[in-house]
Order: sequence, then C-alpha cells, then structure tokens
Amino acid sequence: MFPWNSDSHLEIDMTATETLIRVLADRAELADLVARHSLWVDERRHDETDRLFTEDVVVKSPRGQAHGIRELNELVSAHRVYARTLHNKCNLVIEVDGETATVRAHDVAVFVIDDKTEALAAGIHRYRARRTEDGWRFDRLEITPIALTEALARAL
Repeated sequence: MFPWNSDSHLEIDMTATETLIRVLADRAELADLVARHSLWVDERRHDETDRLFTEDVVVKSPRGQAHGIRELNELVSAHRVYARTLHNKCNLVIEVDGETATVRAHDVAVFVIDDKTEALAAGIHRYRARRTEDGWRFDRLEITPIALTEALARAL
C-alpha cells in the first residue's frame, strides 16, 4: 500500500508517511539500543546505564537477577573476571506496540579469560522497552542460555 491520498496519486498522504517514518525511527532506535547494550557490557560503560535501562529495570540472567539500575550494575560487574568480552547480537525481531516494544535477539559472546584462553556462549535475549521522555529504554531483559563452552585454549 502506497502512502498516497486517494484524491490524487501525486499528493502524499502525510499521516501515512509520518506513521511510516515513526515506525522506522522506533525500530532503528531499538536496534541501536540493542547494539549499545553489547558495547555497555564489553567496554564497561556502566556510567551509561541510564541511557539504556529504566530505573525500575528487571533483569533475569544465568548470573542472577537484578531489580533496578544499582543491582544491574552489580550483576554486570561479574564480567570483570574476564580480560575482555565481545558480544554480538543478530536476528533481531522488533515489535512496537505504541509506547512499548519487545526485541528478541540472538547473542554470541566471547569471554577472554587470559591471553591464551577464552570461552564462548550463545543465548537468546528478550528485551521489553518503553518510550520515555529521553527515548526508548529497556525495562526488562531475560537471557536464556543456549550453549556455553568450557575454556578453550587458543590455536594460534
């Protein structure tokens, strides 16, 4: 369906166009938020937590649960045991319903234990988000593990 007014094929129906732009902008912002979540963990950007999550966020993961930003920062601090991490999200399925949204993403992560050893993990991240005065923020995250390797010595 094209966003044209029925009175003229040349006159664009601004309501349909504005709606389409809003939907695309929401989807882009939510996809960016997922990418920033990976950077937040990998680059230890914990000072940016409120740019990703609401104050009342609830997180359930294999590492435990967190209620609120303070507990979430404590939960993610467990990653300090690794020299580095690298999370990669893909297969995003984004559904926007007015002022709320859900995002489902596959996550594959590398956990560098030291210069010669790493572990790999794969899981499904299910986010729930809501529109705030400052843009979209996650208010819920559930991480379901799919696979986790033992520590692997590097072949190189």
